[in-house]
Amino acid sequence: MSPKRVPELKKRLPVNGRALVQMARPSVSAMLRRLPFPLRAPTVPQGVEPLPKESKIGADYDTEWARSYPARLARVLLVEGVVRPAMGALASPEVRGLDRLTGLEGPVVFAANHHSHVDTPLLLSVIPEPWRHHLFIGAAADYFFANRVTSTLSALVIGAIPIERQKVSRNSADQAAELIDDGWSMLIFPEGGRSPDGWGQPFRGGAAYLSLRCEVPVVPVFVEGTGRILRKGKNVPRPSPTMITFGTPLWPDDDEDSRKFGARLETAVAALGDETATDWWQARQRAHAGHTPSLQGPTNGAWRRTWALGDRKPGRRGPKRTWPDLG
Repeated sequence: MSPKRVPELKKRLPVNGRALVQMARPSVSAMLRRLPFPLRAPTVPQGVEPLPKESKIGADYDTEWARSYPARLARVLLVEGVVRPAMGALASPEVRGLDRLTGLEGPVVFAANHHSHVDTPLLLSVIPEPWRHHLFIGAAADYFFANRVTSTLSALVIGAIPIERQKVSRNSADQAAELIDDGWSMLIFPEGGRSPDGWGQPFRGGAAYLSLRCEVPVVPVFVEGTGRILRKGKNVPRPSPTMITFGTPLWPDDDEDSRKFGARLETAVAALGDETATDWWQARQRAHAGHTPSLQGPTNGAWRRTWALGDRKPGRRGPKRTWPDLG
């Protein structure tokens, strides 16, 4: 239809007819598609499989911008002005073992047990200087980097990088190793996810591998009490006291691979948990005898696991509940 005839047609048609004329006009996207190359992207020839679109979220999210000076300054303000006061009011953290970090310098890997989403902001508020504001977090790519909004917030607020939980990714390991080599310290949860029932899960080898690869120590950390604040499956936090215990930095032995070193790291975190539940002397005696209670709890029966957790109430830090004597 010639454009010159449109005004004449408008005079002959009722209002509805004019609406039809408006709808018949080509859209902007259609006009752009008609532009010749190179004003638009070239078409893919028939018989040629088009290249897959590059993902901008998940494990492929680029977090380099989060370590720029403006982003780091914003994160310092958020941690010191929002996160630390909020954690002080919500978690009332009691911190132990900082004397074990005396004389430690350079980048380190902090490896902690994981019971709650509160673990990350709580540790960000209690990890001492000089590591607190030169720290990045290994966060699950499928959870914290699921879309553009959560990806941006995770990278900016907690300095996270995406770590794939479902498979071994060289890209994730290379990115973490590069940051450690540049002087950044890392906070990682070797269990790979939050506890589903209050007990720990087997450690994966990421922390041990990075320690071996980058030749940096691992600081074991035990976090107690965050499951009472916001356990898995809950959305509303409730205030409860917490305790964070830092352990002696661990270095891999010459004959250790990542599997053996990871097992030793898990035992060290379990010993800190025993120390938190009882006291340093009793925990050291059990560790020396090889009787440190496992982070994973009893292996037989769900009711036994629930029973053994019965003493984990706010403010109670006494000996673990004992089994009844049925004579």
